[in-house]
Amino acid sequence: MDIVERFINYTKINTTTSRENGAKGIMPSSPGQMKLAKLLVSELEALGMEDIILRENAIVTATLPANTDETIPVVSFFGHLDTSAEQTADTKAQRLSYNGGDLCLNPELNIYLRESEFPELKNYIGDDLIVTDGTSLLGADDKAALAAIMNALQFLISHPEIRHGEVKVGFVPDEEQGLRGAKAFDVSEFGADFGYTLDCCGIGEFVYENWNAGDAEIIFTGQSAHPMSAKGKLKNSLLMAHKFISMLPGGEAPEYTEGREGYYWVKQLQGNSARTVLKLDIRDFSEEGYHARKTFVRQLAESACALWGEGSVICQLSDRYANVFNSLQGEGHYPIDIALRAYQRCGITPTPVAMRGGYDGAVLSQKGLPCPNIFTGAHNFHSIYEYLPVRSLRAASDVVIAIIQETFNGFTTGNRES
Repeated sequence: MDIVERFINYTKINTTTSRENGAKGIMPSSPGQMKLAKLLVSELEALGMEDIILRENAIVTATLPANTDETIPVVSFFGHLDTSAEQTADTKAQRLSYNGGDLCLNPELNIYLRESEFPELKNYIGDDLIVTDGTSLLGADDKAALAAIMNALQFLISHPEIRHGEVKVGFVPDEEQGLRGAKAFDVSEFGADFGYTLDCCGIGEFVYENWNAGDAEIIFTGQSAHPMSAKGKLKNSLLMAHKFISMLPGGEAPEYTEGREGYYWVKQLQGNSARTVLKLDIRDFSEEGYHARKTFVRQLAESACALWGEGSVICQLSDRYANVFNSLQGEGHYPIDIALRAYQRCGITPTPVAMRGGYDGAVLSQKGLPCPNIFTGAHNFHSIYEYLPVRSLRAASDVVIAIIQETFNGFTTGNRES
């Protein structure tokens, strides 16, 4: 099956993640994810893959056996089944030739992919683009990964002369809401030594840094009173929360930061005069910066509690995921080296990107499976203007194949990785 046909078939299954079901602990959060998982299982079976397992939470794993007696580390590849909840409509994917300028997605609704808004389109003149009709997401995040991985497996199985070690694949649900599938993934059962997710954007991008990410929930307890007798008695928890927010560093918020600059993000404020709950995201690339930010929030809460009275402010801090680079230091650096050689093998210039977000590989790396992130080729994730250049999709699959080949080359007898 051609990779484009495979990808478009995947987009026909609506796998929009359900935040409502996710909040209830249901996984997969939407039935389409299980439907897609079953389709992938049937395709893996048709390819002749081994150890194929579909779990009740829609996590799929499978193994391509080694065709060599050499002792090679087991490499793995991951994609996620769900698409973001920004749009819930069914996807009507279409393949259009791009010759420059604006590209009409939907003449009836006058929806265009405009070069003035997306100047990187100029890089794809002469290519075919897979787009929607402007009424939904495309779902290349992350169905392009699924197509690229499956295409690579198909190629290797049809070319047994290409020697390789054991290769494993994993497809997980509900990445788009807290990396839930990766958090449920059993790394020890899986049996891989290292891996790669395919979950970043344009051709050449390569992620081996992301946030150290944490959450803060701060509970303000006030004292309600009737306005007739409120003087000296009313302690308004909403105003306490607002004063707390005002003491956060003003320029260290998402709207004022870029690159490797960390932040505090006021995500939710809910309550009344008696009780208010504030939720913050805490983000930093360095471990030292991350711990310093958590310490700052905790100390600020303690100071506010001393000011407003015992029990008035309670701060609860939790870790969400860590920077994948923490797991790729020293001897653990080899997945980066292999990927860089694979990019070069494919004639692709690597573009390292510090990812201002999280991805499944961050959680998998914390569990002991070092897992950088390679491109799918798509642009404008989570938008109706999402598009996927066909050459970039093919290149993503080529890089998967090249990583498998470079793993073999790097670890065969007489050519061991140092």
